[in-house]
Amino acid sequence: MMPSSTTARPVRRRMRGITLLELMIVLVIVGIMGSLAYPQYLNYRDRASRTEAKSALLNLLIDQERFYLNSSTFTNDLTDLGYSAASDWPTRSGTYLINVTSADTSNFTATATYQGTGAEKDRCLTFTITADGSETSAPDTNCWTRTR
Repeated sequence: MMPSSTTARPVRRRMRGITLLELMIVLVIVGIMGSLAYPQYLNYRDRASRTEAKSALLNLLIDQERFYLNSSTFTNDLTDLGYSAASDWPTRSGTYLINVTSADTSNFTATATYQGTGAEKDRCLTFTITADGSETSAPDTNCWTRTR
């Protein structure tokens, strides 16, 4: 027997979409994940800029040795080594400036100086390399070997 129209229950249509509560939960989860990932991103970026500075100094060391073999002296002028600027040559990202601070017939000193602000300036402000391959950094003396 068929129910009468007065006693029949209305059929609910299936709801589609998301509720405001579900959207807020997703936004909170994304916010938490972002707040955890951002410090790791900053560490990765800082490590990459340090690696870039060290690589630029090691390439400069090779260029200085090549120049020394041809002229029996080291040079202060980076254009003598094929760089575009005589001094204060930036790394690719521009976070460090490379400069030969002293050079003579027996030795040279090249320095990479950090150009940004923030925590990295307090860690690895400068990297230095000399003709004999001595590597130093300041204010943290372990920047050449730091991996984290």
